[in-house]
Parts: sequence; C-alpha cells; structure tokens
Amino acid sequence: MNPINWEPFRDFEEFFNRMSSAPARRRGEVNGGQLVRWSPAADISETDREYVVRAELPGVPRSDVKVTIEDGVLTLSGERHFEKEDKTERVHRLERFQGSFTRSFSLPDCADASAITAESKDGTLIVHIPKLESAKPKAIEVKVA
Repeated sequence: MNPINWEPFRDFEEFFNRMSSAPARRRGEVNGGQLVRWSPAADISETDREYVVRAELPGVPRSDVKVTIEDGVLTLSGERHFEKEDKTERVHRLERFQGSFTRSFSLPDCADASAITAESKDGTLIVHIPKLESAKPKAIEVKVA
C-alpha cells in the first residue's frame, strides 16, 4: 500500500489564492493572462405563483441589459461602461464592477417561459417568471372514515 501525503493547509492555500484574484474577476481585468468577466450578484426567490430573480446592476442603463430565454435557460447579459477618465484626478483604488457580464439560470419545468417579464428599479434588475397553471399547488381535502 502506498502512503498518501496529507497536506492539511492545501485547501486554505487554494481558498486564499482564489480570494486574492477576486477583485480582478469582478472588474473584468486581465488575470493570469486572461480577460475575466464580472458577474452581478443575484437572488432567486419563489412564491406560489412565480419565481423572481433579482440581480444587482447599479449604474447599468436598461439599454445595456439583455434578458434572453433559450432552451430552458434564462440569461442576463450586458455591460457597465468605464467612466471617462478625468486627467485632474489620480485613482488610488477601483472596486466597482466594470465591463461585460453574463449570468445564466436553468428554468424549472413548471416555469412559463412565454410570460416572463423584467423591470429595472433602483439599480436592480427584477425578472418575474410565472409558474404554469398546472404547477400551482392545490389543496385537497382528505376525509377520514
């Protein structure tokens, strides 16, 4: 039997390596020779009538956001443009997300893809995904004999 080398801190090292490159991923910078896109944070919730996707997109105009549905996949994409550089200012730190983004979510079978709507409010993209009528829960009374 061959001995196995156990490296207890390997997972921590991988975690810290990922975290140290996270700002580059968020801003769409070159990281390790590759251009990496940022992804907006998104929350998904459900009611008895619909699913709701809320994506944080502050500073992204509605005209630069695209919502598509293809083969049961909802895709949010767009771009936050870089602000014009002011030659009188020196930038010390940039943490806001910039550049192109894409987020994709698989729709459940009970989603009514033909009735999906989207709105933009206070920097949040809100996508409403209604459920099909057949998927809505029904209360059934059980009689005890």
